[in-house]
Amino acid sequence: MKRKLPIALMAAGALALGVSGCGSSDSAADDGTLSVGVFLPGSINDTGFMESAYAGYNRIKEQLGDQVDISYVEQVATADYQQALQRFASENELVISVGGQTDADLRKVAPQFPDVTFVEIGGPADAEPMANLAYYDPQQAEAEFIAGAASAAASADGTIGFVGGVELPAIVNAAKAFENGAEFTRPGVRVLAPQYVGDFNDPAKAKQAAAAAYAGGADVLGQIVNLGKQGIEQAASETGNRLGGGPIPGDCSNPVYSGYVKTDIGAEVEYAVRAVLDGTWEAAQVPFGLTTDKGGTDYIVCSTDPAVAQAVERAKAAIADGAVAPY
Repeated sequence: MKRKLPIALMAAGALALGVSGCGSSDSAADDGTLSVGVFLPGSINDTGFMESAYAGYNRIKEQLGDQVDISYVEQVATADYQQALQRFASENELVISVGGQTDADLRKVAPQFPDVTFVEIGGPADAEPMANLAYYDPQQAEAEFIAGAASAAASADGTIGFVGGVELPAIVNAAKAFENGAEFTRPGVRVLAPQYVGDFNDPAKAKQAAAAAYAGGADVLGQIVNLGKQGIEQAASETGNRLGGGPIPGDCSNPVYSGYVKTDIGAEVEYAVRAVLDGTWEAAQVPFGLTTDKGGTDYIVCSTDPAVAQAVERAKAAIADGAVAPY
């Protein structure tokens, strides 16, 4: 089995290769196993999308280790995405890229390697698949609709807010869904304008944004910021307010958390690998979440207020039944 390449080594290798227009990949494993590379631009310890994807990576190793030769890379600088993806594509038959922030570079790299299968998790929901590139949509907006409902029900003051990382279409839609879920549960609730800090993994920027929202009257915040969540947690603790965690559920004993969004990105990593193995992979937009048979979305309530649990169940049912659109 291949081991994870240290990012410094991998980036250096990508730069040294200077790959530009390879027509195929020399990636087939000698022993007949499927070679898979999982591209994680963030940290596997972010308690967010990357860590969730990494959990799926580990499940693949445990369950399909005799069929798959799998590796991953993490914490890649934005400027290095394209060359790192090229390097990964030259070594693997399937490349799974996690995060819509990689979309522009992935769409440049995929045509250079027509014999490699690519999957992007969390890219634009309206992106056109390519011949060898599929999009897997976790439908974050569904989860954030529920988070908005829970936040509105949990708010003592009737004002809530949302902090996002990079202002990508999926994150903007999620912020709108958060607002819609809040209004669905508590008509007239005040939802502050969403703040985008420009980075999913900067706790200092996220803390500053959260502090501003709390100062603006919010007492519960939703978020999609991965490592940046540490900063929001600090701001909540210092001001006596709360936030919704996720996408990996944490410990409800921490009083700053009103609940946790659960979005299983790892399940999408597993789905991609199994689809290639069993020959069902197709270049398509593949949705996950409450409105599909593939699941992957839930909300864990920490509040002891029964109104919060009721709001979550009502919002989940409305999404699943198609009674409301998240955004």
